[in-house]
Amino acid sequence: MDHMQKNELLLTQLILMFQTAAMQHLGKIKNPITDKIERDLPQAQISIDMLDMLREKMKGNLTEPETHIINSVVQDLKLNFVDEKAKETAPAPSGADAAEKTAQ
Repeated sequence: MDHMQKNELLLTQLILMFQTAAMQHLGKIKNPITDKIERDLPQAQISIDMLDMLREKMKGNLTEPETHIINSVVQDLKLNFVDEKAKETAPAPSGADAAEKTAQ
């Protein structure tokens, strides 16, 4: 493996590390240490902001595959964040509404 390939692999791993952290904080995947779903939106926002900052700072210096992966990861995380944030402000369903959704 040459130096360029190694750096591309390391960058991909870094991106995926931040993605995994954000997904855990969004409550989308279990925390492997506690084996529980944990939600911490401010921490998720930090991971998303870090990836967004890296994307801006590296603009023009990435290969096409690197650009594609960071763009899609950031876009996916932002959409998931908006989805989770909306759940915070949405009114809790009443008992009848919840039972109707469960029945469907």
